[in-house]
Amino acid sequence: MNPPVVELYPRLPAEKLRVAADNINKNKAKFEAPFFMEPYKHVDLTEIKKVCDPILAKGVKNIIVLGTGGSIQTLLALQYLAPRRILPLPSSRPSELKDALKTTSSQDSVVLPISRGGETLDINSTISLFKNYPMIALSARGAMFNLVKLLNATIMDVPDLSGRFAGACTNVGLVPAYLAGINVKNFLDGTVGGYKIYNPQVPIEQNPAKTFAAYLYYLHKQGFTNVFSMPYSRWLEGSVGLFVQEISESTGKGGKGVLGTSQPAPICQHSVLELLLGGSQGHSIPVLWETRSDPDNLDLLSTLPELQNQTALDVIRYQADATFEALLSRGIPAAKLTIESPAEENIGQLIAFIQSTVYYLCLMLEVNWADNPMVVIGKKICNEAMARNLTDVQRQANRSNVAREKFDSKFYP
Repeated sequence: MNPPVVELYPRLPAEKLRVAADNINKNKAKFEAPFFMEPYKHVDLTEIKKVCDPILAKGVKNIIVLGTGGSIQTLLALQYLAPRRILPLPSSRPSELKDALKTTSSQDSVVLPISRGGETLDINSTISLFKNYPMIALSARGAMFNLVKLLNATIMDVPDLSGRFAGACTNVGLVPAYLAGINVKNFLDGTVGGYKIYNPQVPIEQNPAKTFAAYLYYLHKQGFTNVFSMPYSRWLEGSVGLFVQEISESTGKGGKGVLGTSQPAPICQHSVLELLLGGSQGHSIPVLWETRSDPDNLDLLSTLPELQNQTALDVIRYQADATFEALLSRGIPAAKLTIESPAEENIGQLIAFIQSTVYYLCLMLEVNWADNPMVVIGKKICNEAMARNLTDVQRQANRSNVAREKFDSKFYP
């Protein structure tokens, strides 16, 4: 088990770290405690085995997950470790639904609808398509709960906890991971090991999550509003997705906040790097993510002199380091996160680092890390439009009227 290694520039002076630590200590009593730092408190692995093992005994090959946002992001961080096929269906996009229905059957699959509140349209709209499949619903209330109950699905509880932080320590992420064949105990042990390093009692000088949060906070104060993540391994793309959601949804309140964005690397070197190196500056903090080893690594067998005896991963890591140095050479603050290997324990440690970092950044910004009050605006508009069966023309007229009210003639100087 190895915690992620964090390399960031410019390094923070000791005085800045002390001020950041004081801000964390001053503000932590204003918001609820981070429940996710006690992973085993919120899950019963014995119950998961009891419910899931009889289904696995039938030879399940496909784990179809109807979930979006925090309900699925932790699973996506683990998906490539799964010996069984995971089909994430976060919405009713037709192509993905059709592919799932064409390539699975009720004999070789299990379906998991997931929603804490039970009112997520993305999920409720797709459940009936799988009504003949074995189903384990992760739900506690709302329309989804009533629907899956009518379908005689097995229902497992979803605790009333902030969803984007709960996936790693509750049924939300751990039930589908267990069904997919992922070693959830090793993963949980990894998060526990991470929180021993990142918990609030550990001083900032020995706490990489606090230090990284302070780094992001001071850059935000200078006008940086975007963290652009560059994952150099597919094993890390799910974890980066979790980071993007958590930092955006948690910090973005009260006119404050940091936007998380990402694009897989090294392709982003050919699409975004020109802007970062040569365009306007002071807006984005590049963060490179890499693994030191890869279970799929292979020798390139190249005859080119500079590539002889090099593996595929060697070339990727050379590119990552060169990009990192290029950014620094242009005076651009940048950081790199490295994990030893994409094993369950190490992914657990990485998620512990991500969640701790976001928590501490929220404390420094004095915003509630756990809620997301503005997300309901779009949901309300959508539900009302569907209930009234508004046409395309009517929906366009509505948004045109809203825009006229909100933007006056002086909006463009």
